[in-house]
Amino acid sequence: MPLRKKKCQRTQDGRPLRRWKIERLFAWLKNFRRLTSRWERYAVNFLGMVQLGCGLILLRHL
Repeated sequence: MPLRKKKCQRTQDGRPLRRWKIERLFAWLKNFRRLTSRWERYAVNFLGMVQLGCGLILLRHL
């Protein structure tokens, strides 16, 4: 049976190759004041704000 290559390739220091994309998204989300300090009382409202922030980031970078 032939060996299969791992799905998650890593860099020389052991980090995943696409990690920078996730870190960049979190950096962009920190520009939204409402997300950096959680003002929403309920988790559902906070999740909605995160989704709104991701949508705005997506629209900006298309």
